Amino acid sequence: MFDRLLFPTDGSDGADAVLDHVVDIAAAHDATLHLLHVAPAEPERRPNLNDGDDDSDGSDPTERRRTDGERFVTDAEARASQSGVSVVTSVERGEPYRVITEYAAERDADLVVMPTHGRTGLSRLLLGSTTERVVRRSDVPVLTVRPDAATDLAYPYADVLTPTDGSACATAAVAFGSELAAATDAALHAVSVVNVAAFGADIRGPLLIDELEERASGAVEKAADAAAAAGVETVRKSVGRDVSIHDGILAYIDEHDVDIVVMGTHGHTGFDRYMLGSVAEKLVRTSPVPVVTVREPRDE
Repeated sequence: MFDRLLFPTDGSDGADAVLDHVVDIAAAHDATLHLLHVAPAEPERRPNLNDGDDDSDGSDPTERRRTDGERFVTDAEARASQSGVSVVTSVERGEPYRVITEYAAERDADLVVMPTHGRTGLSRLLLGSTTERVVRRSDVPVLTVRPDAATDLAYPYADVLTPTDGSACATAAVAFGSELAAATDAALHAVSVVNVAAFGADIRGPLLIDELEERASGAVEKAADAAAAAGVETVRKSVGRDVSIHDGILAYIDEHDVDIVVMGTHGHTGFDRYMLGSVAEKLVRTSPVPVVTVREPRDE
């Protein structure tokens, strides 16, 4: 399923904690692991009275960060090589999220893997808000992993959750989740949650909820059919109600011991505000398990 994985790293504790999980995925699929560090863009040169030096000690801070980046990817390469994983390293300059998304597209990556946050002073250069920007903009699926939970992760996953509302982006996520489940002999959970709090005191609430549940059931059945067609042997279906879609998904994760969530990043149906919408980004920040976000394919 995976031939090329991309792992951006800034050498932070967060990136270091997730690296072993990335290596496990690459090893299981005999995939090439691309290790990328993004250094700051080359600054505009200005006349300097200190003999051309950019710093009081005569060193260039931008060049130091590039050198640090080379060390980060070299150290990560050494760890990955111990598991027999083929590695490509690269240090690029520019805006981190832009470089990451362009690199993934140009190298035809199958998956970008990123921690949800970093833990060192350099984290602002790569992780944290950069991860959210990559999730929003990447045409390549993005797997986000909480560093504090990475040591407890095992691959392959046993239970894959695909929340769905039947929208185009949810359908793309179901296809990815089904392929992942089939490739790893995992069970796929096709789930749709109706947000009952969205209607407030609207007297039409019960009728609208019934309509949404009917649509949700149709979306779940469609997802289950797609999973079966992809070769998934175990498919579990569920339609539920909760005060928010986000809370419903988190409750399902906990109750069914889910290992990973695969979710579309936005919806395009008339009912998307009651279903997925911006839930994916919120889930990336709060999920106790890894989350893969999948964008709807762009029209050619």
